[in-house]
Amino acid sequence: MPTYVYEVILPDGSGGERFEVEQSMHDAALERHPESGVPVRRVIQPPMIGGRWSERAARTALSDHNLASKGFTKYVKTGDGQYEKAAGAGPKRISS
Repeated sequence: MPTYVYEVILPDGSGGERFEVEQSMHDAALERHPESGVPVRRVIQPPMIGGRWSERAARTALSDHNLASKGFTKYVKTGDGQYEKAAGAGPKRISS
């Protein structure tokens, strides 16, 4: 179900607080805030389209396999200033 962004219409006509509401595409746009009853309007937002800069692309780019294939070494903190290698060709452990 789509999430729509609405903003409160202030007395001077400018936009106030913004909030999100999950609604069916077939539902009419809200005219009043669901809790306070003040007038609201729908805010037009760009669609969330996956692509080069999507969350999934970022996870793939920062995956252990991808980092190692690009020549990076990834370390994960294990505690007390110790770091263990998670990916790459560097030393197995480093300490601070």
